[in-house]
Amino acid sequence: MNSYQPWRSAFAFWSMMAQAQTVVTLRMWGMMGLLPASKRENHTMVSEKAPAFAKAAVAAGAAAMAGKSPDQIAAAAIRPIKRRTSSNVKRLTKPKRPPLS
Repeated sequence: MNSYQPWRSAFAFWSMMAQAQTVVTLRMWGMMGLLPASKRENHTMVSEKAPAFAKAAVAAGAAAMAGKSPDQIAAAAIRPIKRRTSSNVKRLTKPKRPPLS
């Protein structure tokens, strides 16, 4: 086992949590009309949860079945959710162009 792996897993977790809070904040600002938001954003925020958590569960299960260490199992579980939160932050912080008149 790599002695830095627990630190990497912890950093990945806290990084993912910070991104998730950023996404929540940006979506709330969009709902309040402070930021431009897609009309489908509310649907997106609900529909993306189940597939992300299912992928995380499958990844964690596969890592466990492969005999990985607990920190490697945690890292495998975090990876799909972190991927989703990262893409949400990128999408929600992308500058919106005003409609052409």
